[in-house]
Amino acid sequence: MLGLALDGRLDDWTVDLDRLASTADFVAEVVRERYPRLDVPVHSRWRHFVFGGRDLWDEILGKANSQSTEGAARSAFDLVITSVLLDAGAGPGWHYHDRATGLVAARSEGLALASLRWYESGGLANDPHGLFRVDAAALRRVDSQAIQGAFQVSEANPLLGLEGRAALLNRLGAVMESRPDLFAISDSPRPGGLFDALRARASNGRLPAATILETVLEALGPIWQGRPSLGGVPLGDCWPHPALALAAHSPEDGYAPLHKLSQWLTYSLLEPLGKAGISVIDVHELTGLAEYRNGGLFVDMGVLNPRDRESLSKTHGVMDPFVVGWRALTVALLDRLAPLVGTRLGLTPDLFPLACILEGGTWAAGRLIARKLRGSGGPPFHVLSDGTVF
Repeated sequence: MLGLALDGRLDDWTVDLDRLASTADFVAEVVRERYPRLDVPVHSRWRHFVFGGRDLWDEILGKANSQSTEGAARSAFDLVITSVLLDAGAGPGWHYHDRATGLVAARSEGLALASLRWYESGGLANDPHGLFRVDAAALRRVDSQAIQGAFQVSEANPLLGLEGRAALLNRLGAVMESRPDLFAISDSPRPGGLFDALRARASNGRLPAATILETVLEALGPIWQGRPSLGGVPLGDCWPHPALALAAHSPEDGYAPLHKLSQWLTYSLLEPLGKAGISVIDVHELTGLAEYRNGGLFVDMGVLNPRDRESLSKTHGVMDPFVVGWRALTVALLDRLAPLVGTRLGLTPDLFPLACILEGGTWAAGRLIARKLRGSGGPPFHVLSDGTVF
């Protein structure tokens, strides 16, 4: 897609690579400000459970000190899988007030906090007293009213995509029950069962990151509705684009595989796997994330430019070529940007991989520039979503 854009063969977007240098300067500045010692962690859901230096997940896990190493890993998988799947855009008018700490958070941080407390309360367990777990049967019973209560939704505090989020969790529960080989190797069906499936795929305690992604795509592929399919296989966050189709040598070449939530989930599984003694290798084989913070950064910094500026004032569907092209170009440009940022920080790719640049990084820089340019801090244009893409 980037090659097509640089050749002037995209109808919607042009790319100005000369703007990458100033974008790298900006991102490097953000990294230094947020992490003065340059000790940047991997971009994952776990960062959103830390507020003011307090790691709320560690505090919760401390209450379950009787758990084995494997049990703690399953509990972590339970939380992070459901929390990531609930993380689609909240909208500008929603926030969550945590009564236990007094914290008020919005957007991704608020969704993380709300999902953490829902999990902690046993609201996602089959037995309401079953702490530190999520069960397939409970997920199948979730409805929009349950999410409304758990996320403090009201007319004055609206959350986008209630029905979509509930339906997604329902499908997740059903898929887990249909795949005991992935979700019920050592227990009844639960998201944490995926830990056992991944542990079985490790060799000598080493597990390639790409294997985690492949397993996540296999396990979660059926939960996505309204997505393209090819040869009877549901593709998930993978979309056709007319410019790719024109250049394609086979039908599958006409698709842009993005898998934003699945890759973010993969990044988020690295830490619990590591704590359980499984070494994840070749993390560099994963890509950047095709979401509106990274994509918005490139638009707001002038690297990506719509051919028709009025496109920014319109609303687009997730499968519109305008959006598919924007997201695919974002992934490709993150690969171009990463070494430039690393050079400015004096860090090599092995010390500062893409997963850390995202966290340090492009996601935070995208949010910062959005707030400077738009009071709401929202994306540069509006994308219709059912709550399961961004």
